[in-house]
Amino acid sequence: MKSVILKGELRDLEKENLNAKRKEGIIPAVLYGQSKENKNVWINGLEFGKVFQEAGENTVVTLEIAGGEKENVIIYDYQMDSLSGRVTHIDLLRVNMKEEVETKIPLVFVGEAPAVKENGGTLVKSLDDVAVKCLPGNMPHDFTIDLSKLVTFEDRITVGDLAVPADVEVLDNLETIIASVSAPRSEEELSELNEKVEEDVSKVAGVKEKATDEEKVEEKK
Repeated sequence: MKSVILKGELRDLEKENLNAKRKEGIIPAVLYGQSKENKNVWINGLEFGKVFQEAGENTVVTLEIAGGEKENVIIYDYQMDSLSGRVTHIDLLRVNMKEEVETKIPLVFVGEAPAVKENGGTLVKSLDDVAVKCLPGNMPHDFTIDLSKLVTFEDRITVGDLAVPADVEVLDNLETIIASVSAPRSEEELSELNEKVEEDVSKVAGVKEKATDEEKVEEKK
């Protein structure tokens, strides 16, 4: 497996100007975990963007700190500025390559469901990720869901249909539905729905009318 490398430099919290660094495109980060000392580091924003695109939050990354130190980490979390969209802080979690970890792997949906395109159905996505347990080095980046397999309204894609490596244990129920297509409503169903809406509107109008009459009686008193 190709190693993903992220370079960083140790921070001097007393001397360095945080805002000035951020303007230069340098992001503050904290490294923690495995009962070791927390470390504050700087990460180049452009490099982080490239690494995150490749690794995401599941793939193990080799953090190379200037001076020769290396750590196996995952990008555990990050914060973004809501206005600029820039990353403002990164959390890097140390991992032991010999200890299994539990995490959630994102699902990537590709293709188009014939049951939607040709039969007018509605795609229903029930899951966005799947929980797994494995060694950090075996952690999948994502699972691809091919929607072209949904040909009829009876077709389902379940957790058990995923192409999962032998060294990865899926923690979710294998029968859990990931994606399906619901049939379009018939004219009879739409008519019943419209009648129900009109009935509800009438009830609300009746309540308002009754309340108005009661208010008038109170005013006369």
